[in-house]
Amino acid sequence: MSNKIIDALNKDREDELSAIIQYMKHHYEGEGMESPEILDIEKDIAIAEMKHAEKLGERINYLGGIPTKKTSPIMEGGDLKKMIEDDLAKENAAIKQYKEHIKLAIEENDPVTRLMLEEILSDEEDHANTWETTLGIKK
Repeated sequence: MSNKIIDALNKDREDELSAIIQYMKHHYEGEGMESPEILDIEKDIAIAEMKHAEKLGERINYLGGIPTKKTSPIMEGGDLKKMIEDDLAKENAAIKQYKEHIKLAIEENDPVTRLMLEEILSDEEDHANTWETTLGIKK
């Protein structure tokens, strides 16, 4: 199997690991009148990102690679609105990257990885939609 796929999956895993930490920090640091429902969403999405990191790690291992333990940058601080904006930015970056890695999986003739990435991409688009709706962003 191509090291390109393993490298791409490890980059995705770095981003998922950072998303877990960012979402959990927002879950227990966010405050304000709107916070109870939003903080529950933060926790739920963190759990979804944990599942993504697990799938990626399992696939990397299966392909003969070593799943990374590193994280990409984590956005911290600010009020609840800034936290949600940071979360949306992380989701939008993930969507773009997963689309690129799906193309790579197609080029490398790896339909199993492609399918896994498409399933994760669907979740990431749902997360982005949640934050866009929360922020009142119209498309």
